[in-house]
Amino acid sequence: MPVTRRTIQEERMLAGSPAFHGFSVDDIPAARAFYADVLGLEVSEENGMLWLHLAQGTRTLVYPKRDHAPATYTVLNFPVPDVEAAVDALVERGVAFEHYPGIDDPKGIQRAWGPTIAWFTDPAGNVCSVIEE
Repeated sequence: MPVTRRTIQEERMLAGSPAFHGFSVDDIPAARAFYADVLGLEVSEENGMLWLHLAQGTRTLVYPKRDHAPATYTVLNFPVPDVEAAVDALVERGVAFEHYPGIDDPKGIQRAWGPTIAWFTDPAGNVCSVIEE
């Protein structure tokens, strides 16, 4: 079948879209307090939902869901130059880090394989990380 101009345009129709990602929480005020006050992110509210304004113009939508279940994967990764320093600073702000099986580090930092990384959860149980650049 020959490729037509319309086919090419249809295939690329979303290429210029300013796409964003999102995840759910069960408590918007708790999420706002955590992401703004604890993590220090710029947060705005619109129509009962939150926008997390991340570096380089990236936005993440945080929306309420009555039957919310925490994501079973990492929803946000924050690249940092020094994971240990980031963990220490976040612990001082009340963030508790996950301690997964097979990671013997007392701070929960994974250093043995892949990038150096440590995981924590938001008030809704969604997993976030600080990951070494």
